[in-house]
Amino acid sequence: MSSIKNLLTVDCEEWFVTETLINHFSRDEWDKLNSTVTKNSHKLLDIFYRHKVKATWFVLGWVADHHSDLIQEIMNEGHEIACHSYYHRRISTLTREEFEKDTQMAIDALIKAVGVRPYGYRAPSWSINPSVPWAFEVLAKLGFSYDSSIFPIKHDIYGMPKGPRTTFKMKIDNDNTLFEIPASTYRFMGKNYPIAGGGYLRHSPYWFTKMMIKKSNKKGQPVVAYIHPWELDSDPPKISGLSKIQNMRMYGSVNILARKFDKLLGDFEFTTMNEYIQQFRKRTIGFY
Repeated sequence: MSSIKNLLTVDCEEWFVTETLINHFSRDEWDKLNSTVTKNSHKLLDIFYRHKVKATWFVLGWVADHHSDLIQEIMNEGHEIACHSYYHRRISTLTREEFEKDTQMAIDALIKAVGVRPYGYRAPSWSINPSVPWAFEVLAKLGFSYDSSIFPIKHDIYGMPKGPRTTFKMKIDNDNTLFEIPASTYRFMGKNYPIAGGGYLRHSPYWFTKMMIKKSNKKGQPVVAYIHPWELDSDPPKISGLSKIQNMRMYGSVNILARKFDKLLGDFEFTTMNEYIQQFRKRTIGFY
């Protein structure tokens, strides 16, 4: 097993807020839909307990308001609570003012739920890109220490293909800095390939994921693993009218993800984002 500790993260959200289903349900309908976040988060908590690992849970503010007991339970088990917005709206669809309002609502919801403010942020659908250069300024203004929203790949919904692939520190202004921890990719023949998270973990053969993580760790780079609770649902709510690619993104290989994730936690060491950033601060680094 490598001595490098990789980063274990959860996007704690309901199944019906995903980008795939964005046009299927209005926010007014959310309260009426079948909630699965608690039962599926408990599956994750059991897996983490069995492997004696702690994760960073990027929690949706709406989930914190509606399932505060769950978020308190997650924190009580020693996991880090971080922010995943309030309503899961892509930042690229918001104005600066709307983004700041949504983020502040999420912070307030998390403080109300667990009594601790979050210092980490992850944008819904990895939606920080060059079209929203002010996003980092807002995050620094609101007191965040780090962000994990850049995904340096080309995708039809998100991505910053030319974005940095490793952790870096940004100087926002004379008073504020912000660490960025991008989603993990492996570069091969001029292209970035995503590894160890979400649909990419579900659909890729495990041997490929394991090989990519080993190669990254050999270069001294920790890998960001991420998962959504709804991806562990053995009997997920079925939505009709989805395209083939939408069906694949929502339901593809969810029946085998738990086994893959179990292998992942057995084969590699993991830590939280906050613990990693504390170590990263001690290094001599430049500004981006």
